Amino acid sequence: MAGRPRWVLHLQAQFWRVLMGIGMMLHRLARPLPPSPSFHKHIDATVSPLKGKFRLQFYVPKDYHAQKRLKGKRYPCVINFHGGGFTLGTARDDARWAGVVVEQVGAVVVSVDYRLAPEFPFPTAVEDGADAILYLARNADQLMLDPARFAVSGFSSGANMSFTVPLCLQGELLDKTPSGTPIQNHRGSVPAQLAPPPTSSSNLSPNSSRIGLTRQKSRLDRIAMLRQTGTSSLSLVSSYKDGAAVSVITQDTEVKIRGIVSFYPSTDYTQTREQRRQTCSRTDQQLPAVFTELFDDSYLQPPSLDLSHPWLSPGVAPEHMLAVLPDDIVLFTCEWDMLLAEGERFRDRLVNDLKKRVHYHCIPGVPHGWDKAPNPLRESPGARQQYMVACRELKRMFDLEQDGEDVLVFWVDASYIYPVGMGIGIQEKALEDMYERKLQKPHFGFDGVWFLRIKPLQYLILRRGSVIPVPITPNLYMTLSRLCF
Repeated sequence: MAGRPRWVLHLQAQFWRVLMGIGMMLHRLARPLPPSPSFHKHIDATVSPLKGKFRLQFYVPKDYHAQKRLKGKRYPCVINFHGGGFTLGTARDDARWAGVVVEQVGAVVVSVDYRLAPEFPFPTAVEDGADAILYLARNADQLMLDPARFAVSGFSSGANMSFTVPLCLQGELLDKTPSGTPIQNHRGSVPAQLAPPPTSSSNLSPNSSRIGLTRQKSRLDRIAMLRQTGTSSLSLVSSYKDGAAVSVITQDTEVKIRGIVSFYPSTDYTQTREQRRQTCSRTDQQLPAVFTELFDDSYLQPPSLDLSHPWLSPGVAPEHMLAVLPDDIVLFTCEWDMLLAEGERFRDRLVNDLKKRVHYHCIPGVPHGWDKAPNPLRESPGARQQYMVACRELKRMFDLEQDGEDVLVFWVDASYIYPVGMGIGIQEKALEDMYERKLQKPHFGFDGVWFLRIKPLQYLILRRGSVIPVPITPNLYMTLSRLCF
């Protein structure tokens, strides 16, 4: 493709943002309707030298405002980053995911409207993501958040940010000069990867059509200059491993990130688009080049950018940086996605080299972004079920398994009653129906599923054909034993 000046990229981005907005509006019309944000906050950018404001959208549990008036409990917090190639999309795109997390986990979901390219190229999105976490940490008391129970999530480019934002919060790249000495007076130091672009416009990138945009290079030069000389609050931040979690510390706050939930992330920009496409099993299901070229030309600037930068390609980040990620990672990929291969390589590296607990799920027979289909008649098939899988992992990360009421699920056939588990697998839809009807007694559901609601906080661990009691009353255990054998 011939060289495109920046103003052309701006026009193309605006055009596709309008069309994507229409598609997401249709997506949100499907029943059941997703929730709307409960409130929002505009916050100042302090990490990026490109000053300005961006918005945080808050999705909160039903009792949040009552608890806030009573100065009651603190809520876990999931910070979410939307997709769109760092160029398209809004914080409301993942409303269905936010609704499931609020309902199933009882957490506050904060979706970040980070600033988009081409107006704000790399690494502004990552810096805004770091700013969002720092803001929530500083204001945890006011917002009723538990700073010891944070997690991050994201989709596509936002899934990339679910890894790169915690890497950014390590301060590895901005709190030291190239020689390794600490920065004095909190002045930002630009890494070599973010240096100003060369004057020659012939420096072609191997990724997509990224080339020297000579007619608008002055803005890129100004951005690079700001990154060399501007002040960044990131120089006041440090991270360290705290058990399985990661603690992020500033001058007056500390927040603990318990885990990462990442849906179909881009993890390795050192792979060209052509290399990525060659790994895809269904070429007819790939993202069209018109989008990938727009994304790359808009975000991956200047053209001299090192595509192995840790804030861009977490899959090839240095091992000592990846080691300071949370141990618990939930990773979803799509079978018909050009990003599948790099996602699997990243999984293998996290598991084999870094000994992370990666809960990996490759969703069969779906393309990239399958859960965002613009169908106003029904939800994307299987999306809610996969969200529920992620929510179970979030509850475990947040130590919420024993909170509230537990529901035991049994499978019934002509002769036997088998314990299946606590709301897992194929029983999820029936379990949701039971909660919606607020049933308080054993109930015969659909397809031969029985539910028994346990009001005490104690619970059972169930396996097919057996009951293993964890602290529970003798009478209840005897009742269950009679049911199961």
